[in-house]
Amino acid sequence: MQPAQPVRRPLRVAVIAVPPASMFNLAIPEMLFGNVAFDDGPGYETVICTPDPGPVTTSGGLDLYVPRGLEAVEDADTVIVAGTGSRENPDPRVVDALRRAAAAGTRIASICSGAFVLAAAGLLDGRAATTYWRLSRELAERFPAVDLRGDVLFVDEDGVATSSGYAAGIDLCLHLIRTDYGAAVANEVARLALVAPVRPGGQTQFTLTPLPPERGATCADTRGWAMRHLDRPLTLTDLARHAGVSVRTLTRRFHAESGVSPLQWLLHQRIERAKELLETTELPMDQVARACGLGTADSLRKHLVRRTGLTPSAYRATFNHLATGGRAPASSAA
Repeated sequence: MQPAQPVRRPLRVAVIAVPPASMFNLAIPEMLFGNVAFDDGPGYETVICTPDPGPVTTSGGLDLYVPRGLEAVEDADTVIVAGTGSRENPDPRVVDALRRAAAAGTRIASICSGAFVLAAAGLLDGRAATTYWRLSRELAERFPAVDLRGDVLFVDEDGVATSSGYAAGIDLCLHLIRTDYGAAVANEVARLALVAPVRPGGQTQFTLTPLPPERGATCADTRGWAMRHLDRPLTLTDLARHAGVSVRTLTRRFHAESGVSPLQWLLHQRIERAKELLETTELPMDQVARACGLGTADSLRKHLVRRTGLTPSAYRATFNHLATGGRAPASSAA
């Protein structure tokens, strides 16, 4: 008789709305965490809370009704401070709740200007952090103890994560999902939400340069085709032939839409595929290398060390226990 498997409880996420709150920022965690579902139940429980339950003013001038108070922070696994239009003198109750949560070992995060609340609580002192680029100078001047990284999508250091503005909050939440459940689940959530796959952001242990957001769709079909054939030794000529244009035209359009050259984009996708395979499979290194188009185990090692600072074996040992272990999101279980 097999021993009973322990029941996995959903991870609890408390999102703090600080008036005037950004409705877009508040919607991001619910949209993404809400798409994590397994055969045995949801992966997360997400609640929005605020110091004074009831109507909360938003930056758009509307009132949002939030029934939960800051007691939701007490049993949360992750606390996220959403962006706010008020960056000075945050509510002391929010500051105290964040300090207590951090002291208890709870993961803390912020989206956009929510970093100002974390900084006021002293949680960013001596830590790498980021915020919306238009607010970077203000954050640096008001909180000089923060190691500000103004050119990244997000930063995750020692259990405190911060993101830049707007869609970078999506990247941050996908990163948190990947940390909790692995790359396969995070990428499936990205597909369900119709957003880009997990992009690197700014973890201090990894020196990563994120791909800029795509700014056009002329080469979208070719990018999709290349993603489906990463195991092939694709060349510029192959990509141009698929797009039906010259190599010169492809390169110009690709850079205009993606911010990088076709081969830089292709290498980034190959490394991301290799990381996913290392996290979610036990394939030998040479098979991982072939499956993502890096050719050999030596080539895989060279590129992964350059990108993450870890060898493939070390990366697998660090992150493979975070993979789904055969569990797929309910939407893809079929």
